[in-house]
Amino acid sequence: MSSISPVRSQGPGRPKDLEKRASILAAAKALFIRNAFAGTSMDAIAAEAGVSKLTVYSHFGDKDNLFREVIRARVEDLLPENTYDYDSHASVEQNLLRVALIHARLDCDVEAVGTFRAILGDCRQGNPRFGRLLWEEGPLRTQGLMERLLQQIVDAGHLAIDDVSRASVQFLALIKGDLFMRRMFGCVDCSESYAAEIEATARAGVVTFLRAYATR
Repeated sequence: MSSISPVRSQGPGRPKDLEKRASILAAAKALFIRNAFAGTSMDAIAAEAGVSKLTVYSHFGDKDNLFREVIRARVEDLLPENTYDYDSHASVEQNLLRVALIHARLDCDVEAVGTFRAILGDCRQGNPRFGRLLWEEGPLRTQGLMERLLQQIVDAGHLAIDDVSRASVQFLALIKGDLFMRRMFGCVDCSESYAAEIEATARAGVVTFLRAYATR
């Protein structure tokens, strides 16, 4: 885990303050993706958001915390916690397929891949803490939620998994195959065939996972 302690904002309550906060988050997200962390200044974020730099600092404290909040807000928007809720009235396959299709499509999304590219650029320049921030607020969070879902399915007697933590990582890897890396390396475009392949890979991943962990 990162040694950086997240500094939670004071949570401004006035509508105007909330609008400014949202504008700052939107500006920071756009600039981080475009210029990476190291290439994005608080001055640039303030200018993009149409606020003063002092306002940016008053809401988020520093650039590290602003970046963490951008990632947290984005992940919570795209993958809210209820994505991983266990529906006892649905089959195990339906529960897993719901998560698989949402996850695979988002993991291979152009904007998501652009964010990872920007972070890799920062890591290459000797700033690994930014990668850790992304890891903690993104993949580590979703792995924990996936682990919770699998444990509920195991407790209900529908799957036989000894190491649920490891199985959650295996599941998330199976459902996207090599599609994320192909997008990262610019080997695919936004064609309909790629979208169809994302869905087919996710469905196949669920089938494989269920075969591996079916109750005997």
